[in-house]
Amino acid sequence: MTPAFDHRMATYGTDDGFLAAALPFLAEALAAPGEPPPAAIASPHNLALLRDILGTDAERVTLIEHTDWYTGSAANAVAQGAGYLAAHAGPGGRIHLLMEPVWNGRAGSSPRETTEWIRYEALANLLFAPLATTALCAYDSRTAGPAIIDAVRRAHPGTGVYEDPVRLAAELDAVPLAPPPPDAELLTDLAADAVRVRAQDRGLPPADAELFATAVAEAAEAVGQRSGTALLWGQDTHCVCELRSERRVDDPLAGFVPPVTTDLEPGQGLWYARQVCAYVDVRAHRDGSTVRLRYA
Repeated sequence: MTPAFDHRMATYGTDDGFLAAALPFLAEALAAPGEPPPAAIASPHNLALLRDILGTDAERVTLIEHTDWYTGSAANAVAQGAGYLAAHAGPGGRIHLLMEPVWNGRAGSSPRETTEWIRYEALANLLFAPLATTALCAYDSRTAGPAIIDAVRRAHPGTGVYEDPVRLAAELDAVPLAPPPPDAELLTDLAADAVRVRAQDRGLPPADAELFATAVAEAAEAVGQRSGTALLWGQDTHCVCELRSERRVDDPLAGFVPPVTTDLEPGQGLWYARQVCAYVDVRAHRDGSTVRLRYA
């Protein structure tokens, strides 16, 4: 039987602490028979530490700056991980990944962003469950802070406080969305061309308006809202569109499961929307679902 996804976590507060967590993990990876070279996704400073101490063994480790991996949204990081595993992992997804999230930049810049990345860590346990990948998430307590680290422990098995990912995602979604502003614009045409025009009128540059409008149209199709009304508000890249569907979307993985091919297939509209937008909030309720897309 292929072993399940091994999702570990380490915290550190000094350079020596980082090395104390990273070196045994990489040694384990390099000793794994028949496994592809491990990857270390970390800050430039920590990558330099690894190069210095690993010496010639550094040539056997793929070193990636974490700002090249953790770009955009949490869904973008899911796509990055899935793509890397497809290209570099061994049979069954066998590979070791040392992963240092960017918490001193965008990922920890607001409670909303922090919630998104805690969700990413939780859902990784489901998304990558069939794979024999071993991941060590390294958290710098100097930048992540105790509240974030306490929360993320709940998304990692073996920490003693691990929560079921579905339950944790539901807890995150229990926080109500802020109500739309009183001047939100009512949209009665959800076709991409119509939404693009309205988004451009709100200052979104043409290329961005095209992406956002396509995301809105694809999400509407995915949740069964082929027609009807939606709300649009915001200016420039901060455009927000809220869809209201009679279909309940209560799958926490909706829009996070990587498609088999790069071609957009029916039903994958939420995946596309999550790749394009900074945030896609899905709230199921008694009468259906609310899907809110924020471009940036």
